[in-house]
Amino acid sequence: MNSTIRKLACWLTPAALACSAAALAQDKPGGYPARPIRIIITVAPGAGADFVARGAAQILTDRWGQNAVVDSRPGGGGVVGVETAAKAAPDGHTILQYGDAMLLMAAFKRVPFDVFKAFDPVVALSAQPYVLLAHVNLPAKSIKELVALSASKPLTYGGGGGIGATVHVGMERFAKVSGVKLKYIAYKGSAPAILALMGGEINMATSSAMAATAAIRSGKVRGLATLGPKRAASLPDLPTIGEQGVSGFTLTNRYNWWVPAGTPRAITAALNRTIIDGMHSPQMVQRLLADGSQPAERMTPEQFKAALAREYVEVEQQVKRLNIKIE
Repeated sequence: MNSTIRKLACWLTPAALACSAAALAQDKPGGYPARPIRIIITVAPGAGADFVARGAAQILTDRWGQNAVVDSRPGGGGVVGVETAAKAAPDGHTILQYGDAMLLMAAFKRVPFDVFKAFDPVVALSAQPYVLLAHVNLPAKSIKELVALSASKPLTYGGGGGIGATVHVGMERFAKVSGVKLKYIAYKGSAPAILALMGGEINMATSSAMAATAAIRSGKVRGLATLGPKRAASLPDLPTIGEQGVSGFTLTNRYNWWVPAGTPRAITAALNRTIIDGMHSPQMVQRLLADGSQPAERMTPEQFKAALAREYVEVEQQVKRLNIKIE
């Protein structure tokens, strides 16, 4: 992500040139931030989460005049990053960026505490579909051919997050509705999974459209299907899973921000407003669309918390139906 997102509160009119530092900081609570803001991500650098986090960090840096830095803490299928963030002081200087996998972490009880009590939701940053990638030499060129090819031997696929995370649970759902036979290989993010795919270690990889777009453009992997409900703007020629005859299945993700519970409401609200304004700026929208993503729905922290509560009910039901066990 480059650092060209500037003066996001003011740039829509010619008066942008007259925008002052005071105007840019008007939404910042008094005395905050007092030091650099740390944004913890749970995957290795190079993934879609890293891309979005760096863009959001730049928004805060430009808007508030205090550095925001991305701290990659992969491992344990997100557990390392989540546990690290949970130990931070609730003062707004540590933010956890974690996708919708937070709901799965709660459902599987993968950490020794209730994540919904340990964290307060802040804002949804972006939304994007996942994409199924294949090694360039994989004979299957469609989902139908993929199912037939896997009949004699399960095909391997890689993805970040580990057992019980978004990619694994999503692909288990895909296997159930499509009939394809799969074997999951866990990696510390989509970037390592894609590198393994390029090197021929696995047959396929599942990654966000953001990481997948760059990989497909490199010519070192092939796209098999967009797993969202519609084609990604960055991959207009790649059919969706539905277009290839698989109904009742999509796999998408949001990148979300959380802060340790007890963070002052004024800080949470300011982070929410500032990031929403930045992610929905025309410049950022254009960049996100070009890379296979889009800004997430505008929601206040309270609206976002209510939406997550509703979604968690469905996630719990999915986990029970799939009967996935975490050791």
